[in-house]
Amino acid sequence: MRSTEVVIIGAGAAGLMCALTAAARGRQVMLLDHANKAGKKILMSGGGRCNFTNMYTEPGNFLSQNPHFCKSALARYTQWDFIALVAKHGVPYHEKKLGQLFCDNKSSDILGLLLDECDQAGVNLHLDTSITQIEKTDGGYLLQTTLDTIACQSLVIATGGLSIPTLGATGFGYQVAKQFGHQLLPTRAGLVPFTITDQLKALCTELSGTSVDCLVSCNDQSFRENILFTHRGLSGPAILQISSFWEPGDTVQINLLPDHDVPQWLQQQQAERPNSELKTLLGELFTKKMANLLADTWFVSKPMKQYTHAELADIAEKLACWNLVPAGTEGYRTAEVTLGGVDTREVSSKTMESLKSPGLYFIGEVLDVTGHLGGFNFQWAWASGYAAAQYV
Repeated sequence: MRSTEVVIIGAGAAGLMCALTAAARGRQVMLLDHANKAGKKILMSGGGRCNFTNMYTEPGNFLSQNPHFCKSALARYTQWDFIALVAKHGVPYHEKKLGQLFCDNKSSDILGLLLDECDQAGVNLHLDTSITQIEKTDGGYLLQTTLDTIACQSLVIATGGLSIPTLGATGFGYQVAKQFGHQLLPTRAGLVPFTITDQLKALCTELSGTSVDCLVSCNDQSFRENILFTHRGLSGPAILQISSFWEPGDTVQINLLPDHDVPQWLQQQQAERPNSELKTLLGELFTKKMANLLADTWFVSKPMKQYTHAELADIAEKLACWNLVPAGTEGYRTAEVTLGGVDTREVSSKTMESLKSPGLYFIGEVLDVTGHLGGFNFQWAWASGYAAAQYV
């Protein structure tokens, strides 16, 4: 049997941050993961460049049934703290847009600096290690693992959510939470593409690969970014963002021309270019293919002078407020995050410690805290991992 002060299960973003910070405080830390490699999700994130934080991180960028929970941790370990760590390791990075910071080179730069910090602090990392049983003892917790039986004072669950099972995601953290009396809030895929199965499917398939700057709205939330047509439906940043606020059956509104007062623009075109066809005018705003498809699928394309006021109003409505009801989402297979999880009302916002079972901690995505797209989920991993590390 081995014994250590702290065991952290899950060598992803939150687990690595917690391990290096706790070990740097002088704690004896063992970091376990069932995968054959640490930080797999870090490596594939941001298209292989890792959108590691966002300069504009604030509590309003996070969804939770308990919206105040994330404030304390985010205030104590900010985006500037992580940026300083990146700078310390000389990792080159850039702002892509909207405060999103990406590596100039590869995601492995971020994973490398976390592993270097773990090494320097003396973290004991064990990969290919599964946990078969956990029990509470007088002095902490006893773990049966494929490595050995391990006793520890503090146990940190940093196992993430259910998104991208091909990278090893499982519901293990939720099982542990349940075992020790925690409530779980319903989980579903977040930051995920929509699937379309009705008559719009043909339009999406035809336009597959086309990207358009739009304003997308659902349930009193709106995001202005690109949407991307796919063979299966709709994706792109604006769609991923709104998917976290969408429930099955909800209508999504898409303004395809957010920079235009569409009714006014159409009237102006009718007055100034009466002989131009609608598809020609739309071709100046969208790709030619998209303009033709919209004109043929939604409207009858004819010279502007031939439209009545009612017809123009109908065209404006379609372009500025395209209503669609997605059939569903691509699910956990491609979702960037899992919504829901361990109810934060049963966890200390200061220490991340369970209020049900002393010495048990939850950090990162396993908790019911989900960031918007753009580096916010990594910042939550860093902040929650750091918070727990001060107390384990």
